[in-house]
Amino acid sequence: MSTVATSTIPVAPTRSPLIGWLAVGSVMLGIFSIVTAEILPIGLLTSIGAGFDVSDGAAGLMLTVPGILAAIAAPVVTVATGRLDRRLMLCALMLLLAVADFLAAAAPAYWVMAISRVLVGLVIGGFWSIGAGLAVRLVRPERVGTATAVIFSAVPLGSVLGVPAGTLIGHLAGWRTAFVVMGVMTVGVLLALIVLVPPLPAVQATRLDVLVGLFRNVGVRVGLVLTFLIVVAHFGTYTYVTPFLQQVTRVSPGLVTTFLLVYGVAGIVGNFVAGATVTRGLRATFVVVGCMIAGATLLLPVFGGGDVGAIVLLIVWGLAYGAVPVCSQTWFATSAPHATEAASILFTSSFQATIAVGALLGGVVVDASSPSAVMVCGGAIAVLMVLTATVSRAVPGAASSRRGARRP
Repeated sequence: MSTVATSTIPVAPTRSPLIGWLAVGSVMLGIFSIVTAEILPIGLLTSIGAGFDVSDGAAGLMLTVPGILAAIAAPVVTVATGRLDRRLMLCALMLLLAVADFLAAAAPAYWVMAISRVLVGLVIGGFWSIGAGLAVRLVRPERVGTATAVIFSAVPLGSVLGVPAGTLIGHLAGWRTAFVVMGVMTVGVLLALIVLVPPLPAVQATRLDVLVGLFRNVGVRVGLVLTFLIVVAHFGTYTYVTPFLQQVTRVSPGLVTTFLLVYGVAGIVGNFVAGATVTRGLRATFVVVGCMIAGATLLLPVFGGGDVGAIVLLIVWGLAYGAVPVCSQTWFATSAPHATEAASILFTSSFQATIAVGALLGGVVVDASSPSAVMVCGGAIAVLMVLTATVSRAVPGAASSRRGARRP
């Protein structure tokens, strides 16, 4: 048996709890920077396209490329650097993100911008795979659920705060200035990681055979299916929520921003609620989340024609989706407690790949039919996720984990 992958999960360090939480905060800020950098072009798409004299469709590749690269980079980068100190890797990836931001700001041609987006994709895959499962190494065991929620709060915060702020800066001072500001903020996060995160030597080198071995784990396989279904259901619909609000609810562009802001705030709340509930009932939390997304999307075509109905259902939707990353990451981690980083790799890769699949499938439906049809299809997929979670006999952290722990 190989000695590489037999280490157990390290116990949270005995440092001051405050320092541990500050370290968690710095990891959260790292993911906040990544999320903001990934989706910042949404608000600046037309300006960037005009600056390089390319169409909006071509400019849209700035959003597609990072997701695809992240799905590939999650296993490749993490496996290739498996023996390196994880703090060193976090810092190196954050430095690479700063380089990507400054490269985008100075890009003389669109192909240079495309290179910067490739770098962003590499950072997403590597940083998420390492950072998503670090809570167990930074805080005490009883606080891991809350710490995981803090780390994943970066996702809705990036949408609620990061992108609107970057878009505002872009409109006031030009899109290149927005990327400069992102670069400066990323350097600040890099310094925080250096100062606050303790040395995190690799406790097990994540090898390809370890990743392959996880697929023998029933809990991991169920987690992959649940993540695929719920993320497709969400991104297949949420990607086209603005057309729905404009065409069905008939709200003004300015009011759409308000609706989405309310959705984002609800997502932050849902994120922390899930952090408190997953430790007591992971399957139940995931099932409730799936039911809420299914209900919100299926009912939007019925009650979303008015402002009140639409905003109430968006709040329900936001609360639910804010909990999805916490539920999914926790499912993978508890299904494979012997290989938490490998589980995080599967989480990151599957999540990023499924985002692209969901947006693509939603686009096919909306072009062939209508935004309301997209909502119904997404709701049906969410119902399928709920049924899968309910009937599955896999219990994360139980016997399936022990079976998955066997090494080739």
